Amino acid sequence: MTFETIRAERQGDVLVVTLNRPERLNAAPPAMFAEIGAALDAREGARAVLITGEGRAFCSGADLAGRDQAASQSPAKRAGDALRSGYNPLMLKLARLPVPIVSAVNGAAAGIGCSLALAADFCVAGESGYFLQAFVNIGLVPDGGASWMLARLVGKARATEMMLLGERVYGPRAVDWGLIHKCVPDAELMPTALALAERLAAGPTVALGLMRQGLAAALESDYASALDGEAERQMMAGATADAVEGAVAFLQKRKPAFKGA
Repeated sequence: MTFETIRAERQGDVLVVTLNRPERLNAAPPAMFAEIGAALDAREGARAVLITGEGRAFCSGADLAGRDQAASQSPAKRAGDALRSGYNPLMLKLARLPVPIVSAVNGAAAGIGCSLALAADFCVAGESGYFLQAFVNIGLVPDGGASWMLARLVGKARATEMMLLGERVYGPRAVDWGLIHKCVPDAELMPTALALAERLAAGPTVALGLMRQGLAAALESDYASALDGEAERQMMAGATADAVEGAVAFLQKRKPAFKGA
C-alpha cells in the first residue's frame, strides 16, 4: 500500500508507522490520520504497532492548510468538521485496536501530535522530545482527546498546567509526572522503542488486546462493573491457544512460545 504522508513497513511482527512530512515537522493534515488508519487496517497479522516521526519532530500538530472546503465555511467550522471526520476516528481506532501500541517521540509532540503520542500504551521519548498543549497561545482548546486523556494520566492539576499555560514538558519531566513510560538518550530512542514493541509482539496478543480493552473500560466504570468485565475477558483469554501454551510452559518450566491466537 502506497501512502503520501506516512511510511508503513513491517519489521518482523511489528508494524512501524512513520509520519513522513519532515519539512513540516510532520504537521498532520486529516489525510495523514486517514492514512495511519488505513495502515492499521492493513496490518496483516502484525502483533504490535510502533508510531514515530521522520526528522526533527514526532508531530507538530494539525495542519488544516489547503483543505478543500466551501468558501462560505468558517475556519471554526472547518476545524470542528476536521476533528469529527478526520482526526477523531483515528483516535477511537487506536483506543480499540486489539494489539499493543508503542510511540517513539523525537522532538515536538504538539497539539494533536501530543494526543497521538499519548494514545499509545507505551510512550517512549528521547531527551529532546517534548509534549506541548499550545492551544492557549492561539486562543483554541485542546483536542484529539487531550482533555480526557491528560487528566487521567497526570491528574487535574498538571493537566491544567499543560493546557492553560501551554508550556513544553520535556521527556525527563514527563516521566516524573507519569505522563509517559520512559525517556532515553536521543540516539537510543528507536532501538529502545522497537525492542519494546518486539517484546509486546512476542506476547499473548489476544490477552494483551483484552488488557487494553479492560483498562479503557475501567476508566469509565464502577468497581463492580470492572470485576464483571474482568471475568468476561478472562474467559475469552482462557479460550486461546496462547493460554494453553502458557500453562504448559509453566508446568514444564520453560519460556512460553506465544503465537498470538
